[in-house]
Amino acid sequence: MALRNILTQDEPALYKKCRPVTDFNPRLHQLLDDMAETLTKANGVGLAAPQVGVLRRAVLVLETNVPEGEPERVIELVNPEIIESSGEQNGAEGCLSVPGEYGLVKRPMKVKVRAQDRFGNWFEAEGEGLTARCFCHELDHLEGIVFTSKAERILSQEELDSGEY
Repeated sequence: MALRNILTQDEPALYKKCRPVTDFNPRLHQLLDDMAETLTKANGVGLAAPQVGVLRRAVLVLETNVPEGEPERVIELVNPEIIESSGEQNGAEGCLSVPGEYGLVKRPMKVKVRAQDRFGNWFEAEGEGLTARCFCHELDHLEGIVFTSKAERILSQEELDSGEY
């Protein structure tokens, strides 16, 4: 495994639509492993392949809604699509590619995605709260969308410090 550089908002690759993954081979496995190491090192909750300069439809999401005492786990989603969503949440959202900025973004409260695993097998995953937000945020990256374009407004440092968001 290796750490990858996370592109920042001034990089054109972040605004390009990603191509589907068609080869489920050791290169894909290496990418996913590198992304997991990069995500852990950056202390993030999600990472999309375009954020590390790879324009393919692959994302990682940290599942934080786990029973007490169980470790959080990384969900690998290849060629993901949202197939169901419900409810609504409006809260602060940030991004490893936009360090230090947070904005108010409206997202569904629950989301179900359909995706492939690293071997090409299809599966479904559901997320609620932060995990649902993360599914939406990371899948936006695959379409070349960065959260700042969806934010109602960017939060000030004073608002962030208040703990209200």
